[in-house]
Amino acid sequence: MKAYIFTGPSLPRQDALEIWGEPIYLAPVAQGGVYQIARRKPWGIGIIDGFFERMPSVWHKEILWALSNGIHVYGSASMGALRAAELSVFGMIGVGTIYEDYASGALTDDDEVTLAHAPAEKKYRAVSEPMVNIRRTLSKAAAERIVSETTADGLVHIGKALFYPLRTYEKILDEGLQRRLPAAELRAFHDWLPAGRVDQKRLDAIAMLARMREDLQLHPQPKPVGFSFEYTMFWERMRRESSASRRAR
Repeated sequence: MKAYIFTGPSLPRQDALEIWGEPIYLAPVAQGGVYQIARRKPWGIGIIDGFFERMPSVWHKEILWALSNGIHVYGSASMGALRAAELSVFGMIGVGTIYEDYASGALTDDDEVTLAHAPAEKKYRAVSEPMVNIRRTLSKAAAERIVSETTADGLVHIGKALFYPLRTYEKILDEGLQRRLPAAELRAFHDWLPAGRVDQKRLDAIAMLARMREDLQLHPQPKPVGFSFEYTMFWERMRRESSASRRAR
């Protein structure tokens, strides 16, 4: 029984293979990607990372189609956490802190998980920091008294105000100095960062792999769902376009 997992900057493919070597790891998912993999009738599909700007995002409808065909679908960390929070009522399984925050309403903005990354040939290396990581890192720094809660909150607000490709700790600290946040605290945070930084997206992605691996052993049977998939003209158009795009490659 096969599992397919879409990943990228949150958890590089080579790292994922070292954690769980059985699945087939794919590039970040775009619209039509889940549909094409679901046609292979795997046991499960995991979504970690997905495209959203340069190409259309994975469609809710194709996830529902996979679920209606008995395929276990999981999401965490990034695009997967967003879709899982939106579709958990239909049976998609969300894993991790980020998913839980979206599901509870503690997070609402898509840009909380967004980051800029390098292309495929550079293994989708992240070149900016997502807000979910920034929030967790600054919360930890405040808890360890590296910075005060006031300074941590100020740095979070600075990060949130930045356009997502510009979100780096260097840029946030520079802005903090310009806004006259305590320089000694900013220096302490800078020195603490290499060892103290929290990569919540990576942690959640790893947790999803563990959950899928366990569920594959415990629940190898097809996924039961309590809804009927509705075929529409929009679904048929997406299906045709996805198949045509695949043949053209």
